[in-house]
Formats: sequence, structure tokens, C-alpha cells
Amino acid sequence: MPVSIGIPKEITAGERRVAIVPAVAEKYTKKGFQVIIQKGAGDASFFPDSEFDDVSFVDTASEVYQQADVILKVAPPTEDEIAQMKSGQVVIAIMQPHRYPERVKKLAAAGITSIAMELVPRISRAQSMDVLSSQASAAGYKAVLMAANLSSQFFPMLTTAAGTIRPARVLVIGAGVSGLQAIATARRLGAIVEAYDVRAVTKEQVESLGAKFLQLQVDAESEGGYARELTETEKHKERKMLADHIAKSNAVITTAAIPGRVAPRLIDTDMVDRMKPGAVIVDLAAESGGNCELTEAGKTVEYKGVLIHGPEHVPSQLSVNASEMYSKNLQNLVELMIVDNELQPDWEDEILAGSSLTRDQRILHAPTRALVEGESS
Repeated sequence: MPVSIGIPKEITAGERRVAIVPAVAEKYTKKGFQVIIQKGAGDASFFPDSEFDDVSFVDTASEVYQQADVILKVAPPTEDEIAQMKSGQVVIAIMQPHRYPERVKKLAAAGITSIAMELVPRISRAQSMDVLSSQASAAGYKAVLMAANLSSQFFPMLTTAAGTIRPARVLVIGAGVSGLQAIATARRLGAIVEAYDVRAVTKEQVESLGAKFLQLQVDAESEGGYARELTETEKHKERKMLADHIAKSNAVITTAAIPGRVAPRLIDTDMVDRMKPGAVIVDLAAESGGNCELTEAGKTVEYKGVLIHGPEHVPSQLSVNASEMYSKNLQNLVELMIVDNELQPDWEDEILAGSSLTRDQRILHAPTRALVEGESS
């Protein structure tokens, strides 16, 4: 029997992406895989059923879950969706285990093998599967457009008959993929851009995009390209420096997030107090707790004339391209699990070992396991 790959329609509010696009579906079928798609799964991403060839369409998500060996999703499965899955099935999605530990517990109890795309190790061999990078590109670009839309002033310098309008000052906190894309987009819009990251290695990348790098005399780069947690002394230095630059900024874009953990708190209420009325904060970490103390996920909060925007599902707002990139990330991971047209994952492989969330009724991801056990005690 060929390996069957199932794609249900996304049901999470605000999620417009889909886990498969026609071009990738064609690649699966040409390799002999059976592709089972719930009718209308790609409608929100503007990939109608009519664009898919040689796939099987079913009416309900339940049929997908009952027929497929591997389930591909964008958002983490809900408890109702988990109840429809079968033991031994493999489900691959952006799992957000720190946000939904109870779902992870149910996946393990049901004997479902789950792989979290956000936990794929950031190594060279896994670059083609790096969903954090592909989706962060979309998020960083869109965040600046949100800031410009919410801002009370122009981003570029303008010379008019009424005088010269100075360019907006934009601060980007975090110089990962989303931060670099935000820097590039803000520069294209004509803003004066500053950027900060605790990893000193990002200085050259920031400056290559025409932004000023704010240097803290600390190098906090750790394994996997992420930032380690700062000491209390380092945090104090960081807060003082950031506070001064945040106060001068017309727009602040925060992008600091650590997969599987609550987002670091970088902007407190005292810092917002110093900002100019009409200034804007766009917090890309809103879904994982927010980088700003005042952020509310899914809302725009006004505090003393400052707008704090906490967008959710940001890549979904670029659903066509975000789905194309995500679908390719998934394809590359799925193909790693196929040997001689059969599902034979090597769980000792560094990529699969690092991204596995549950298997054999166990929670494998240590931070999530500690979170679930803590809630159970």
C-alpha cells in the first residue's frame, strides 16, 4: 500500500494557510504517495480544489483522519481533532506545545506520533524544512506594513510645499529572519532604522541592510543560533539601553521568540510611558506571551497615546506565499521519513529526534514534558 498523506481543513480562527499546495501535491503523487484532502481545505489560501490533480477528496476531516498514515496541518490539532485520530498515526504541524500542553498530553495518551515543525533543529541539513525561517519572512514583512498603517505619520522623508517631513524612526528588536525582513521592509519605506539583538554576530547582517546596530557589550548567542537567557546584570543593562532608544522611536517592531517557550519580556510599562503619543509597537511574539508587558494577543491596545498591536496568525495574512513555503518545508520533512516508498522514519536521525513531540505514548520534548507533569502534580 502506498503511503497516504492527509490534509484536513484548518479550523483555527484566523488561520488561512493550508499544509499543501497543488505544486507540492503533484510531487507527492508522482512519487507514488496517495494524497487525501478535505474538500475546500485550500480555499482560504486561494488554492481551490479544481487546481489539484490526481488527489482524493473527502467531505469531512474525520475521513482524512481515518484514512491517512500521515496528517499534515498548519495549526496544532484541537482536542476534538485528536479524538478523531488513530493510534500509530503521524501528525506534523506547528504544535505550540508551550501554549497547549493539554493537547500534547492527549496526543501521547492516544498513541499518536506528533512532530512539531517549530522544533526542527536549525542545522544546515534542515534548512529546507525550517518553517520558522520561511514563516518569519512573511511575518517580518507584514509587521512593518502594520506599523506603517497604524502610525500617525509618514515613514519616508517628504519634501513638500508645506515644508520637509522628517522620516520616522523605527526600532526592530530581534535580528533573526523576521527581524531582518522587518529591517529591510522599513528601510524600503524610507524610515531611519535601528536594530538590537543580544547576538553580536547579527551586527554585520543588520548593517548590510542599512540599519544602525545597537551594541550591548554582551554576546548571548547559544547553540542552534538562538540567544541564551541573559543574567540579571545583563538584563538590567539591556533594559536601560533599550528604554532610551524605544523612547525616541515612532515605531517599534518586536520579534524575540524562543520555540516552545514563553516569549521574553523586553518592554515594560515604564518604557512605554516614555514613548511619544502616536508611537506604535507591533509585537510579533503576541501569540507566545508577548515581548511587551501591555500586549494582548489579537488586540490593539492604546496606552497613553501609544498603540500596542498584538497580531495573531501574521503569516496567514500572506496566505498564498506562506502556504507555498510551508508546504515545501513539510514535503522535505516527509520525504526524510520515506524509505523505498514506505513510511520508515529513523527516529535516531538528528532532525526527527529533535522535532519529535510525542511517540509510543510518551512526551519526548523535555520542556513540554516538564510543563505537563507540572500541571498534573
